[in-house]
Amino acid sequence: MEAKQTPVLVVGGGIGGLAVARALALKGRAVHVIERAPTFGELGAGLQLAPNAMRSLHRLGVLEAVSRDAVFPRQLLMMDAVSGERITAVPVGTAFRERYGYPYAVMHRSDLHAHLLQACRNDPSITLENGRTVVEITDRGDRAHAVCADGSVYDAGLLVGADGLHSKVRHMLGDDTQPVCQQYVAFRGTVPTERMTEAAGLDSMVGWAGPEMHLIQYPVRRGDLFNQVAVFRSPGYRADSDDWGTVEELEAKFSGMHPLVSASLETIGKDRRWAMYDRPPLDNWVRGRIVLVGDAAHPMLQYLAQGACQALEDAVCLAGMLDRSSSMEDGLARFQAARRAHTARVQLTARFFGEIAHADGLAAMFRNAAFQRRDPDDCRHFDWLYGHDPLEPNAADDLGCVSWLKQFAANATGGSPYPG
Repeated sequence: MEAKQTPVLVVGGGIGGLAVARALALKGRAVHVIERAPTFGELGAGLQLAPNAMRSLHRLGVLEAVSRDAVFPRQLLMMDAVSGERITAVPVGTAFRERYGYPYAVMHRSDLHAHLLQACRNDPSITLENGRTVVEITDRGDRAHAVCADGSVYDAGLLVGADGLHSKVRHMLGDDTQPVCQQYVAFRGTVPTERMTEAAGLDSMVGWAGPEMHLIQYPVRRGDLFNQVAVFRSPGYRADSDDWGTVEELEAKFSGMHPLVSASLETIGKDRRWAMYDRPPLDNWVRGRIVLVGDAAHPMLQYLAQGACQALEDAVCLAGMLDRSSSMEDGLARFQAARRAHTARVQLTARFFGEIAHADGLAAMFRNAAFQRRDPDDCRHFDWLYGHDPLEPNAADDLGCVSWLKQFAANATGGSPYPG
């Protein structure tokens, strides 16, 4: 079959892939997006969009549309899942918005995807195609060649791998490692808000932290729906089996928690569970005219709520660096230099924060005492993340922090922070 010629081929039509297409199109590039699913859509439920993500959505020209479906919580509240005591809070009102230039929002994942999809469909320089599963990618120096299972062939001046955690593009670039299972699973879902009580924090993003578990609660879709995510470490985990992280384990784990936490299981969907994975930071995202973005490049645990946020930053940064550069090679090199250390810092910090959130016993007591002493209005510790501009990165600061986090993780585990 004769290859279809395209300036840019994006593999993957999720949030990251559509954001890349939109960002590149705004810079005058023609983009072709292929998605293996028969229709464009997004699985999951709620999604948190910190100010760094809202900044990227502004640059993508979809912030106004997204804001119509989003909810803007009054505070980010951390509670103890065992005792029910308040641990700490971060007000995200006027002062927070003025500090970072953008608000903190929560919304349904499918709503964000729908707005990005509509923006791409409205742009004549973007072509969208479903039912295309890539099975072979070849780096040809100044071109990239992709073959799909149905025989479709594409020849691109730039190929962007935005195909998620189990990225085939990443594998075809030579990374044969597998995602790292954290032995945690998540049960999630949304219910009509009228089924919830004020105790659930209808005006807040609430996180209940407990021993090897947590519960996240917040409203989505203009407040009409209420999103809940119950996460716990499975005692029955086996690497060679999928029979772990069961509903029975979920119920047993949450039965010993504060009544408001254990009662949440009545409104959480139990028909499907999501195992939690990440990968160690990757040293190289680029080969020739092939580049990785989003979860294909830096899949991370959910504990900082930054997976989609970082994919949006990738999109803006890739388009910006290519636009600033005299050659494709220089633009891709500048993109990787701007993003690699920062996303590694987010990945490792997410792991670190997961350990803090899931502390037990004396460690949990120290966590609570330390967090309860912090000034709720002191947001300095978020500046590196929420105030980060992917087009003007502080690479030196990120590199220093990545080095520290890797050493901390190695000391804590007696070796690699990514065992197994």
